Amino acid sequence: MKTMKKIYSLMLLLVAGGCTQDFEEINTNPNSPVSVQPSLLLRQVIYDYGEQMSYEGFTAGNLLGQYTTALDFNLFDRHNLKSPQLGGNPWPIFYKNLRDNEIILNLSQESPSFKVYEGPARILKAYMSAALTDLFGDVPYFEAFKGDKGTVTPVYDSQESIYMDDNGILDNLTKGISAIQAYDGVISLEGDILFEGDLEGWVRFANSLRIKYLMRISNKMDVATELQTLFNDANYIQDNSQNAVFDFTGGAPNNFRLARLRIGDFNNFVMSETMDEILTDFEDPRISKLFRPISNSDTGEEYNGLLNGIDASSTPVNLSDYSLVGTIFRENTGVLDANFMTSMETHFLLAEAAQKGFITADVNQLYETGVAEACAYWQVELPSGYLTGPGALENGDPLENILSQKWIANMINGYEGWIEYRRTGYPQLKTISASLNNDLIPVRMPYPAEEEALNNSNYTKAAENTDGNSINVNVWWDEE
Repeated sequence: MKTMKKIYSLMLLLVAGGCTQDFEEINTNPNSPVSVQPSLLLRQVIYDYGEQMSYEGFTAGNLLGQYTTALDFNLFDRHNLKSPQLGGNPWPIFYKNLRDNEIILNLSQESPSFKVYEGPARILKAYMSAALTDLFGDVPYFEAFKGDKGTVTPVYDSQESIYMDDNGILDNLTKGISAIQAYDGVISLEGDILFEGDLEGWVRFANSLRIKYLMRISNKMDVATELQTLFNDANYIQDNSQNAVFDFTGGAPNNFRLARLRIGDFNNFVMSETMDEILTDFEDPRISKLFRPISNSDTGEEYNGLLNGIDASSTPVNLSDYSLVGTIFRENTGVLDANFMTSMETHFLLAEAAQKGFITADVNQLYETGVAEACAYWQVELPSGYLTGPGALENGDPLENILSQKWIANMINGYEGWIEYRRTGYPQLKTISASLNNDLIPVRMPYPAEEEALNNSNYTKAAENTDGNSINVNVWWDEE
């Protein structure tokens, strides 16, 4: 027995010695680089965020914004937002891409060779952070992405501080532009699938975002002076050739994800009654691009929408009586973009600012440019009498027309339509058919269940501040 113990002890020593000798050399994977190249990470962040949020915006955001409705698997459409189904859980998309973007930002500040990435990384951080906090309200921000420093349960920061403080949304846009303008190196920006390395494109993108976020907080503070300066400088996205977008392809793997859904899942989404009424009132030609005629049509030109939030168990629906979404979202996605920021959205924001008296500008010209850019974006010819007839600014409430046109144009970004409805009240969304939220339209997304499990103490405080993680508690810029 003693002999066996000696042999076993010797084996342990031999194994231990074998494991520790040349440890670093043996345990280094030659196919895995020690440090990541920011060009590869930038491409990954832009594509992953754009691809995933385009799908999220369509499957879940379009339900909240009442662009489409779901025939089945529709607890989310009935406003049980804690039950994501085909979509409805964007939280991990935000944090994964914000984490990777933070690596780019850190590399840009640590190495002169990567300095060119600082501006775009700050601008992307502002963009993704704004979308995150506008959906959820208070979220982990300033302490997030510090796991390597021991912070694995970050506190929730107030939305106001995320917008307004140093290294917050507005500050990062300012610092991002400054970093680009101060850059005098010869190394080009690689991995940029939005602007192909054109730094001036990033500056225009940042200025359009600044217009957007100033309008978003305009109920909380005076934004007029800065908006007027941005308008006068005119260094924002002016036409579709300058849009912050990247193209999907016509086939896998880089086509729009809706094209890869099973036919049954695709057929789950039809035009909403809200969208049907707004497009019909405008006599809008985009209806034939965004949706398909009903199968039961004798003429092949009839469209029909369904009120959001039916109880599928008690309301039988004949699919052929309602309009499915257009071929651009499934069979022909090569004409579709992942849309970060556009000329059409910028012009509608400026038109709203002019209509509200925040800036001195020609409201009608900004509005008509927005409509023209939106039709061109969706590759639909603008009818000659549209802007003097049903689509005229003064045909009804000018502000409602501006915001309704922006809502239509943003169908690929359904969460944006819902966010802007919460901010402005337009377009007028409907009380849904079989609400699971007491007939209230939600005004924020709920924190996901994994936060309660993984970041409990901080989650608990955030939940207390939102009446138990309620979807009916307004975010900061939406408070009266």
